[in-house]
Amino acid sequence: MEEDLILPKAISARTEFKRKFSLKEMYRAAVFVPMAMQKLNRNKKSKLIDQNFIKRIDLAVTEVNGCAICSYGHAKMALRQGMGNEEINSFLSEGGGGDFIKPEEAKAILFAQHFADSRACPKKYAYDAIVKEYGEEKAEIILSAAQVMIFGNMYGIPLSAFLSRLKGKPYKDSSFLYEFKVLLLGFLFLPIAILHGLIKLLFGLKSVRFDYSTEA
Repeated sequence: MEEDLILPKAISARTEFKRKFSLKEMYRAAVFVPMAMQKLNRNKKSKLIDQNFIKRIDLAVTEVNGCAICSYGHAKMALRQGMGNEEINSFLSEGGGGDFIKPEEAKAILFAQHFADSRACPKKYAYDAIVKEYGEEKAEIILSAAQVMIFGNMYGIPLSAFLSRLKGKPYKDSSFLYEFKVLLLGFLFLPIAILHGLIKLLFGLKSVRFDYSTEA
């Protein structure tokens, strides 16, 4: 019997943004979605990385960005996949994961958190570290999971604020104009960004933006 989903109060009672993204960042993130989805779909068939591992990466990215609607949706999926409320809440709480991070997954979870914190432009040396730890193919899947999740967060954050407004609980650091503008323009440019991504996929072009600086 499936447990009832109980989210941390910081998420279920959110009244302000934890993080906001620009339309430029949303477009850049969307461009990488087709290639990332291709790799994740291949992984579903090959089972190179377990889907619960992927879900923990998703939750780690979502915690950093603070997307209420994504937290609920992915927590619900994680619950269906067999994760318990305590583990889910641990990943969605500040710091993400705690005692539930498996030693063999720790570097991937830390990379996912760094990826989110870097606003989808991780340090190159951080990515090289997970390539060394897991191998190139698994590292690409870990990166792809983080890329798809952060794009979902970028759109889900203003959507969460808009839905909260409809319930009579507007975010105190938001406005209807901001939410409407981001949701509408984000929807309109999405097909262009996806087409851009498909072209990159077709020609085998780079599927990630890196920060090559060596500063921590």
